Amino acid sequence: MAGQVRSTHVPWFVPYFNFIARPLLALGVPMGPDVLLTVRGRKSGLPRTTPVALCEYVGRRGLISPFGETDWARNLRAAGRATITIGVRKEEVTAVELDLPKAAEFIRDVLAPRARQTRLGEWFVRTIDRIDIDRPDEAAQGRPVFELHPL
Repeated sequence: MAGQVRSTHVPWFVPYFNFIARPLLALGVPMGPDVLLTVRGRKSGLPRTTPVALCEYVGRRGLISPFGETDWARNLRAAGRATITIGVRKEEVTAVELDLPKAAEFIRDVLAPRARQTRLGEWFVRTIDRIDIDRPDEAAQGRPVFELHPL
């Protein structure tokens, strides 16, 4: 796990957003960088699907849990693999959790430049996700970061 454990307090609106986004994403409605992540539950073994923001830049892809130790991050850590659904396309991936220095590097080299491509992207990452992309070492603290690779 990268860094200290960050609070798992997910903002109040996230479950409502997920409730709306999950079926829309399943229908193929584009929602920016959001995709569906399906991973086996670490306790139940059942597939669990949740919307997440896929960060892609210069050939690297990954997921950052902005709210810390969430269920999807714990499940992905335990499973080490998942299915990413983008529209009607499904892709099996392996997920490697990055240690703190590599997580900070991912935030600096992948998330930050991608977020800075649009005002909305940068605003969202800074305001909603509360990730200070100008301080990647601090931003990586307590946030699981996974790099994804095709299976």
